[in-house]
Amino acid sequence: MLSQAIDDFLKIRRTAGFERKVDEGLLRNYERFAAARSETPVRRQTAMDWAAQAPSPEQRERRLGMVRRFAEHVRAEDPVHERIPQQVFAHQRRRAFPTLLAPEQLQQLLDATARLRPKGSLRPLTYYTLFGLLAATGLRLSEALRLHLDDVTVDGLVVRKTKFHKSRLVPLQDSTDAALRHYLRARQRRRGWR
Repeated sequence: MLSQAIDDFLKIRRTAGFERKVDEGLLRNYERFAAARSETPVRRQTAMDWAAQAPSPEQRERRLGMVRRFAEHVRAEDPVHERIPQQVFAHQRRRAFPTLLAPEQLQQLLDATARLRPKGSLRPLTYYTLFGLLAATGLRLSEALRLHLDDVTVDGLVVRKTKFHKSRLVPLQDSTDAALRHYLRARQRRRGWR
């Protein structure tokens, strides 16, 4: 019974854009744990006992949270499944606020890239361009690191497969476009591209 319910739950999550294999692994692990206790419906104590096997409070809470979401899903059709409490093992972690740099701080950071080693390598210009691009566009670091040469267009940057699996076009200021193209030319010269 749990196996089919997990399949249905994961199918709905994938349709909503969640493709995390970790979630499936956690639920399948919980399913085996519950089966070893001969339990078919989700039980509060079983879920907490299973989650308690994780090494840290944060991981325990994450495991329990996955079962909680699953339990709420199956309870919609069958109230025999029990509700799973929140924050049993750890207080809810608060996301850190982003640090906004003052223009002087950003300039200090960019100036510091010139001192990166090895001297004469492409590394200083790479970090200068990366930090400048992040500051000028608001891209996530992962988005900037996944950029390809053909993502730089006359209309701006094409950012593919963003956080929610969408693509978007990010317009560039003339100065940002010039800095990016300067970096690409330096990279082409270094690697012997034409």
